Amino acid sequence: MPAVVSVFGVDPLRIGGTETFARELSLQLGNAGRQSVLCFLSNPTEQVEQFLQLPNVSLEVLADSAEFNFTATRNLDRILKRYQPEVLHLHFTGFLGVYPWVARLRSVRKVFFTDHTSRPAGYRALRAPRWKRLAVRVINRPLTRVICVSNYGYSCMTSLDLLPGERHELIYNGVDLSRVAPNPRLATEFRQRYGIPADRTIVLQVSWIIPEKGIPQLLQVARQVLANNDKVQFVLVGEGAYREQYMKDAEALGLGDRVTWTGMVGDPFGEGVYDAADIVCQLSNWEEVFGWMIAEAMAYEKPIVATRVGGIPELINDGTSGFLVERGDVTATAERVLLLVEQLELRRAMGQAGCQITNEKFALQRNVAQLVRSYGLT
Repeated sequence: MPAVVSVFGVDPLRIGGTETFARELSLQLGNAGRQSVLCFLSNPTEQVEQFLQLPNVSLEVLADSAEFNFTATRNLDRILKRYQPEVLHLHFTGFLGVYPWVARLRSVRKVFFTDHTSRPAGYRALRAPRWKRLAVRVINRPLTRVICVSNYGYSCMTSLDLLPGERHELIYNGVDLSRVAPNPRLATEFRQRYGIPADRTIVLQVSWIIPEKGIPQLLQVARQVLANNDKVQFVLVGEGAYREQYMKDAEALGLGDRVTWTGMVGDPFGEGVYDAADIVCQLSNWEEVFGWMIAEAMAYEKPIVATRVGGIPELINDGTSGFLVERGDVTATAERVLLLVEQLELRRAMGQAGCQITNEKFALQRNVAQLVRSYGLT
């Protein structure tokens, strides 16, 4: 069976956006009579492995592939030799590197790269110097196409002028709507699991626990919100190097048991994360290239409060499906959260509007079908 090799420079620890994309891609490749070879940094957890298992799927470990590494390059060459794929697709790897040339030497017909990179706060994409443009065009000559997951990402990549414009394509990230099944029982079980009283409104953020995701700002928002309404619970789902420090910060702010830290959740859809939420925040400080968790929350009809950075405004219609706030504006953010806490009908209306946007723009099955067409396999 002809194959497509997908390299993901991430550890498959949870059933998140990357894993659902990989599964949907494998399903559609199977329908096209292709084998799907999924390469991750490490072995998937048992839960993720079961989720990815399909008749046409092969799982491979390609350690240290996120950046250039001699061992990873050699191991990728072995994988390409073994499967002889038609297409190699690189995700969460460096834009510049030798992987496309390794593919060329193994007679791979097409090489794709998806830009998942969020930029630093205040980033402005300017045309690269001539020497850099010439060097990149030589280094990335075997690269067939760059997939951009938002208009923001597309603008960043094309403004640099590192590759001809026609070698870029916009394909939004997506949500597997077949897995979206709101369930009050899961919401109740989530509250019970983390000891959250039934009378508290849950304000949720799902993200890595790192500064770029605006956790310090969210804690300041929590303090202002709780000073006005003590029937609110802030829930942070995710893990990260700063979690212990931020937990100490929450205690120092007097937030006590009003902030719940769940750690990593293996399957947010299956474990009631979005079912339990009433309001979802994403207070990113950097220029978020997309905002996968925003799209997931919108699919569950949850209103969003998020920063106006990067590609996030492409997901949220300000005032209709949620609120956009300026980076670092704690008071304005707290005001928007309080408004949603106090107005149930507004939450419902915004949630329904967001769900419609997700169905129209961020349906995973439709967006993956666009990618498979770009591969030239259908």
